[in-house]
Amino acid sequence: MSDSTEFGDGTRAVRAGLPEPVKHEPSLPGPVFAAHYHLPGDPTGPYTYGRDENPTWTLLERAIGELEAPGQDGAETLVFSSGMAAVSAVLFSQLRAGDVAVLPNDGYQALPLVREQLEAYGIEVRTAPTADNAQLDVLDGAKLLWIETPSNPGLDVCDIRRLTEAAHARGCRVAVDNTLATPLGQRPLELGADFSVASGTKQLTGHGDLLLGYVVTLDATLMTAVQRWRKITGAIPGPMEAWLAHRSLATLHLRADRQSANALAVAEALNGRPEVTGLRHPGLPGDPAHKIASQQMRRYGCVVSFSLPTRAHADLFLDALRLVDGATSFGGVRSTAERRGRWGGDAVPEGFIRFSAGAEDTDDLVADVLRALDESAR
Repeated sequence: MSDSTEFGDGTRAVRAGLPEPVKHEPSLPGPVFAAHYHLPGDPTGPYTYGRDENPTWTLLERAIGELEAPGQDGAETLVFSSGMAAVSAVLFSQLRAGDVAVLPNDGYQALPLVREQLEAYGIEVRTAPTADNAQLDVLDGAKLLWIETPSNPGLDVCDIRRLTEAAHARGCRVAVDNTLATPLGQRPLELGADFSVASGTKQLTGHGDLLLGYVVTLDATLMTAVQRWRKITGAIPGPMEAWLAHRSLATLHLRADRQSANALAVAEALNGRPEVTGLRHPGLPGDPAHKIASQQMRRYGCVVSFSLPTRAHADLFLDALRLVDGATSFGGVRSTAERRGRWGGDAVPEGFIRFSAGAEDTDDLVADVLRALDESAR
């Protein structure tokens, strides 16, 4: 693909990572199932062993790199077996005993588990909320700053460029979890981050049928350590998952546009309902995150969060939904919702709902949500 900066998001997504066309060959070659490759003589060349390289990964990694860092020839991408595999690879490849890491205290539910493991390895962990750029207050002496914006599930947003500049001034690297935004929502590397990390399980691939993670950086030296960690742990995706992910990227712009529009429509419909409190969506003009989100995001995402008065009320609402599946993930073409308090670990009210807007017709989805609210209030 030629310089992808000349294209819009849709064109880039449709053509990202495709090889040069070959007569009688498919535009996207099928998955390569290989544990080993023919390797006579010295072990030179790109493919030696299935834990290290795979042609299907190569095309997917190229595609993700073109979306996260269009026009950046030095962008390097690695794909992983899951989002947490990608998160772990960055944290544990970059930090050593005695280092300081700064994490959000309102981020993804698995981060407390990561904190426990980092501390077990002798790494000091400091935390602060995402909102109001509060992580700035605990940066001194840190080796790595981990940002999650918008945060999951609270949907707070921080200023990536401001935090990155402050961290770099202190000699601190910055990784941004870009899962909720996707590279069509924001591009952290353009805002100065050293790493963009995400779970491809969510909206990136969007069909709820595979697990995937990835890391992108413009610094080859940093990626060398990440790649070594992947080799040691063997946290690699299967070729079929990688191929399905690449296939799914072609509709990312269509899904992201519809899902973002649906999320905003649902948020607007919820706004003003007397039983709804704590409504959050970065696209709402009155949302506390809207100003900074509008400066660094091109799409506001598919997730809406809000609370109903009680656990029982929330459960009644979820049960009454007809077009929304009860599921713990987000970003899929089918709308999903859940009461987050059922898992524990998130500092949210018992009636807190994380709602992920799918690609249904907007009027149908909004009507279903309003009907379910009316039924649950009786």
